[in-house]
Amino acid sequence: MCMTIKEKYIDPFTDFGFKWLFGTEENKRFLISFLNDLLDLEHQIVTIEYRNLEKLGLSISDRKAIFDIFCTDEKENNFIVELQRSKQRYFKDRSVYYTSFPIQEQSKKGDWDYELNKVYFIGILEFNMSEKEIVVEEKNEDKKKKSKKKEDKEEYLTKVQLYDTKRGELFYDKLTYYYLEMPKFQKSETELSNHLEHWLYMLNNMAKLEKVPKVFKDDDLINDAFDIARFLELSKDKQFAYQHDLKTRLDYKNVMDYAVETALEQGRDEGIEQGIEEGKKNKQLEIAKNLLKVGLDIKTIALSTGLTIKMIEKLSSFQKEKICV
Repeated sequence: MCMTIKEKYIDPFTDFGFKWLFGTEENKRFLISFLNDLLDLEHQIVTIEYRNLEKLGLSISDRKAIFDIFCTDEKENNFIVELQRSKQRYFKDRSVYYTSFPIQEQSKKGDWDYELNKVYFIGILEFNMSEKEIVVEEKNEDKKKKSKKKEDKEEYLTKVQLYDTKRGELFYDKLTYYYLEMPKFQKSETELSNHLEHWLYMLNNMAKLEKVPKVFKDDDLINDAFDIARFLELSKDKQFAYQHDLKTRLDYKNVMDYAVETALEQGRDEGIEQGIEEGKKNKQLEIAKNLLKVGLDIKTIALSTGLTIKMIEKLSSFQKEKICV
């Protein structure tokens, strides 16, 4: 693989970039800071332990989303962090499904009173969740008047918990979902008001920057994150892994852009969905073929392309048959 990396810093929205910054032992201080800034915690996280996702029954071939990080803190609270690149029809269902694994894992044999540790799901989304109208009840002369209003488009953070809808009270505080819609975070460097927004600005802009912004001059942690994200400071193996991941990301974006453009030209609503799916699948197959040629293992190819292991195994067998012929 031969690519010319023009950017000074790696893209944190690639699988490699995000895991390098937030999913490694040597850099876990960044994840601890990010979680403490984002979550409404009674006590700050002091340390975390990364957990093996496969032990939760999550196989690579089953997930199209990048289920990046599963960790626990010193109080045995559970944190799932997922970087989601593309919009999915049942994304909310998917996030609820994911949280069921660390909940079930807490079951104990023998006499158990069902007490659970907290589970937090953090979705960092490269898309906007669908806009919807929400019903607002207003009291007017002892009568409840229902009105509809559009969601605030600037609200990039959504927090979800179980509530008693009649009383408007929190029903259960041990299961919480945070969704960060990154396209909605449009603040400039001078508009940042807290440390969470420092992290979000860094995520959105790191790959485009030539130097660390002035707003971070006294922020040692963010400066450290920029230092370890320098492409030229990575080992040769890590540079290769990043280049591969970046190419996959750029190929995917090009395919999606082309598919939407083609479908729009056709002037049919159904053409949009069909064009996207066909273009995406064809490009994924092309990428998988190239990765098989360079000897990458099937599981890694499945993770990179979103294709199933079974499909890649068939593709591998087909390529071998062609060589034999």
